[in-house]
Amino acid sequence: MIGASGQSRLRDARVVVLGCGALGTASAELLARAGVGWLRLIDRDIVEPTNLQRQTLFDESDAAHGHAKAVAAANRLRAINSTITVDPVVADVTSRNIERLCFDPKPVVVIDGTDNADTRYLLNDACVKHAVPWVYGGAVGTEGRMMPVRPGIGPCLRCVFPDPPAPGTLDTCDTVGVLGTLTATVAAMQTAAALRIIVAESVEHDALVTIDGWTLRSRALGLRDARRDDCVCCVARRFEFLDRVVEAAARMCGRATVQITLGEAVGCSDKLITRLRSVGTVRTSGQLAHFEPTGEPGLKLTLFADGRVLVHGVRDAAVARSVVARYLGM
Repeated sequence: MIGASGQSRLRDARVVVLGCGALGTASAELLARAGVGWLRLIDRDIVEPTNLQRQTLFDESDAAHGHAKAVAAANRLRAINSTITVDPVVADVTSRNIERLCFDPKPVVVIDGTDNADTRYLLNDACVKHAVPWVYGGAVGTEGRMMPVRPGIGPCLRCVFPDPPAPGTLDTCDTVGVLGTLTATVAAMQTAAALRIIVAESVEHDALVTIDGWTLRSRALGLRDARRDDCVCCVARRFEFLDRVVEAAARMCGRATVQITLGEAVGCSDKLITRLRSVGTVRTSGQLAHFEPTGEPGLKLTLFADGRVLVHGVRDAAVARSVVARYLGM
């Protein structure tokens, strides 16, 4: 298994965890406790009370203060293992920045802790382009999936799933929720796959694993012959998701929140904070600020230094844009 030489590889390894939700936090904790020497945690979101059912690095204080997930997770991991380096990044990963955020410096492996198909296919493009292994994971309702992707050796995500599902065709955490024990199980499988990659174990054990977290029935599909000769990504090397234009608005998984991307020139400057205080309550916390407008119960805005705004209390992108225009003038 791991042994002394493997433990040395873990100590010297760099791992990126993309997404600090249920899968990402559980995976990050297992990697930190295993002794992985350098972890970069990337997440765009803040901690909310509904996260605590399954996102194991957070507590009620993080939710009450609206701490950035990446920062809160990093603080907890440093308390768990003070000998490792943890680098939190509060950012929305898009085609514009994924290569800088995930591959500078180049990691040994990337853990998928994302909550949407588009970001996973973007990650697949980027990892294939840079020849970096990554571990796909997903969990919705009681069904979970895990698959290691080793570019140049085995199949990529698009070999197995050539295109992302059409909008509205699959269950989501909005419609069916997610079982907390399932996310822990999938994250444990992802971490085990990542550890095998770090210690350079052969690929003969790689498989697409599906599991029902309630009945505990599982199935493993071997990946030895799954690579497609006509794959648009790892064979033709057309990186369609890396080349896409970034959407300005996006629904956040599992709650009534819409993200609006305005650009780094906006951020959460002192001037903007002063103006917002004249029409509501503002709390600042590190790289972000929380704004609650007077006279609009249930409506909140979270402003990030990278120019993103989370509009809480709405589900429609047009409504969210209207709120941003009303209070930020954009």
